[in-house]
Amino acid sequence: MRKWQIVINIFIGLFSSLPFQVWYFYQGHAHRKIKQQIKNIQPDHIYCQLLRTAEYVKHEHAIPKTLDYMDTFSKGMERRIENAGWKKPFIKAEFQRLKKYENLIFEYFENKTIISKQDQEFIFHPNRAKIAIIPNGIDLSKFTPLDIDKQYDLVFVGNMRYAPNVESALFIVNEILPILLKEKPDIRILLSGSSPAKAVLELASKHVTVSGWVDDIRESYAKGRIFFAPLNIGTGLQNKLLEAMAMRIPCITSSLANNALKATDKKEILIGNTPEEYKLLILNLLSDPDKSDTVAAAGKKYVENTFNWKVSTQNLIHLIENKK
Repeated sequence: MRKWQIVINIFIGLFSSLPFQVWYFYQGHAHRKIKQQIKNIQPDHIYCQLLRTAEYVKHEHAIPKTLDYMDTFSKGMERRIENAGWKKPFIKAEFQRLKKYENLIFEYFENKTIISKQDQEFIFHPNRAKIAIIPNGIDLSKFTPLDIDKQYDLVFVGNMRYAPNVESALFIVNEILPILLKEKPDIRILLSGSSPAKAVLELASKHVTVSGWVDDIRESYAKGRIFFAPLNIGTGLQNKLLEAMAMRIPCITSSLANNALKATDKKEILIGNTPEEYKLLILNLLSDPDKSDTVAAAGKKYVENTFNWKVSTQNLIHLIENKK
């Protein structure tokens, strides 16, 4: 979409109750094309990924539909309010709009899916228990251990313009790095992922590498001794943790991020919530290769057994076929 289209859409959104992000991605031209395609093809089923697509088909009552909420967007937006600065009124308004829209759009779809039990419980609807929980899976043929030299002690990956990832990158460098340097002055950190925000780019130093886009993100994972994801905002199941665990890399994360993952603390993953807790977990793993390897092996096994694409896709197919 062109920037002027986005500006017009957001302006129109000011006079609507729909979430701003629904307006952001809406195009009348695309809507007309979709309606024509539905008329021509007469599909057996319509599948919508994310709330942002629901407006295009919510009135197609003759064809059964499935909406994948994926995450509870409203909860993610609510968690951003406190640290939103000058954006706080906008973020707060978007939270209220999303909470209302997640509730209202429920009635337009025969099937609803979501990524985790935690996210299901955050949907503001009396029948939210009817939303099917279908977690992400991992391509285990792709995300496997790589024989690459460990160049960094800690690695964190993700879209470095996405607010929860930016917040985590800032937390790692501003809160965790200073206390780690006191006991490990040669520590090195890799922040890897596309579109780094200015605030992330400014974190680069002799201890911190900001890679930006990489052709194969697996190499970034494999270069780290520990995958560190101290996520404090956001919702959903973190693919980055699944991918790192599948690649047999020991992971340290927050209780918030593990709520959807449900890995066992001190066995398949290590959980901290304060800078001091994270520091101790990181230093203990770096100083104990056997412990690091044990956590990595258990994490890999957990992902292989729990987040299998074959199981997830079969559950989705079954859900859809029962509603044809």
